[in-house]
Amino acid sequence: MNKYRTHLCNELSIENLNNKVSLSGWIDTIRDHGNLLFIDLRDNYGITQCVVDGKHELFNKISKLSNETVIKVSGEVVQRSEETKNLNLKTGEIEIQIQDFELLSHAQTLPLPVNSDIEYGEEVRLKYRFLDLRRNKLHKNILLRNKIITDIRKKMNERGFVEFQTPILTSSSPEGARDYLVPSRIHHGKFYALPQAPQQFKQLLMIAGFDKYFQIAPCFRDEDSRADRSPGEFYQLDFEMSFVTQEDVFEAIEPVLYEIFNENKKNNETKVSMYPFKKIPYFEALEIYGTDKPDLRNPLLISDYTDIFRGSNFKIFSNQIEKGSIVKGIIVKNTANQPRSFFDKLNNWAREEGAAGLGYISYLEKSFKGPIAKNLNNSQLETLKLSDNDSIFFICDKLKPAQLFSGLVRNKICKDLNLINKNTFEFCWIVDFPMFEIDEKTNKLQFSHNPFSMPQGEMNSLENKDPLDIKAYQYDIVCNGVELSSGAIRNHKPEIMIKAFEIAGYTKDDLEAKFSGMLNALKFGAPPHGGSAPGIDRIVMLLADEPNIREVIAFPMNQQAMDLMMDAPARVDKERLEELGIKLIDKN
Repeated sequence: MNKYRTHLCNELSIENLNNKVSLSGWIDTIRDHGNLLFIDLRDNYGITQCVVDGKHELFNKISKLSNETVIKVSGEVVQRSEETKNLNLKTGEIEIQIQDFELLSHAQTLPLPVNSDIEYGEEVRLKYRFLDLRRNKLHKNILLRNKIITDIRKKMNERGFVEFQTPILTSSSPEGARDYLVPSRIHHGKFYALPQAPQQFKQLLMIAGFDKYFQIAPCFRDEDSRADRSPGEFYQLDFEMSFVTQEDVFEAIEPVLYEIFNENKKNNETKVSMYPFKKIPYFEALEIYGTDKPDLRNPLLISDYTDIFRGSNFKIFSNQIEKGSIVKGIIVKNTANQPRSFFDKLNNWAREEGAAGLGYISYLEKSFKGPIAKNLNNSQLETLKLSDNDSIFFICDKLKPAQLFSGLVRNKICKDLNLINKNTFEFCWIVDFPMFEIDEKTNKLQFSHNPFSMPQGEMNSLENKDPLDIKAYQYDIVCNGVELSSGAIRNHKPEIMIKAFEIAGYTKDDLEAKFSGMLNALKFGAPPHGGSAPGIDRIVMLLADEPNIREVIAFPMNQQAMDLMMDAPARVDKERLEELGIKLIDKN
């Protein structure tokens, strides 16, 4: 192959017996058995066992080497004895009898082991990420990421999509998060923004006459970290199509997602929901699941029980209902016979989450039990429609907090009872998002989703409907409770764009200042178009079965948006700041 190796560390088998070979890699483990020295040599592709006899002149030199030292070995391929074969390795039937070796790079004492699954703190792992990436699990995750991206490109090209690269240095636009700003040296006082998404550019490509666009797009958002969100930057499968409806977009991407998940799932027993994927209206999702990112593997559903408690003797609820609250309930089967501690733990958890508690009624052996039951009459209790050994848990609050907390309760009980089928990927679309919403901080109207979306009913809705009643052709795709992407059918008419932004509080001057490129483009003939952007990081996270997105990113930042390995962000020289026309202000 070259001067360093004739083969890779996963290639050799009994077919290569008696061959003279050379391998290069890292010492994964070294084991001294007195008269024999065994080395597991590792490269990107696998592991091969190498052995040197205690009588060999190289024995003492090799025995002094440490784990993760990089060496080249040369020798003969021999068959392992039956009792020493390792069928878990591709190379487990052979070993290399070392006849020569070369020290390529010595490794100092490691700050963390790379040949074990022992978990180390995030600070150490991220500071020495190049070592962390040598660990088998993480190494496999990154290779899986490469395969998924390669597969996506192939499948999108097969479906007629053309790959583009859009600008990284651009202007600021409202995408729901803070921009990362880059000062201009040439134009003092002005800033580029790193794109939160290639939103405007992909629309402009449709206006330019390209029919199908896609990109494995880097996106930059100055937002807080979560388990499923990396601070700073992430990648998405960004795509857009011309002359399409919402259903056309669904039909285009659903087979791609299905195939990616079906072809890259960890085991054959895992099921992937077949397309067409289930479609759930936004408000229905909040009612039934308590979230717009429902995990459909969870069998528990939320129902409304407000009328049962309205005017009832259970004053804690009935008094709240008179003040505008509602009552949500979740029926959970096979729990009425649970010990009292089960219910007490849930009640304590609810209080820790900021609720007053978690009321319940159980039905066991034709008898209603629990502190709430005695405050309802027989007719009210029968209306609950409980089967034997059922329990129902209640949440009473104003509409939105009741919905959201019901969602938390649903997930908590499901997790505690282990009700989820983990060998399933369940997709769904959340559709019919509201076009506008009230900002809770400012009490003003704002876009609830993408500002460039087409309102359902178009101009007629904008002119004649209450803004809060207007729905948009906006949609999210969700898998196992993780939002993979947002998308929309775009507004392609300038007059609608002007009116929609006017409702959201933007003047014509604001529009010209912030979106002149898009606004001008729409004036010169824009096709109906739409698309979406499934997150690459989240797709890989799900397929790798990792709880945290940092486990599938080669060089992630920590939760404070810091790169501990490269020491970023970092201060820059005063001279550089002066060149950019920037003066720092001490915020303390």
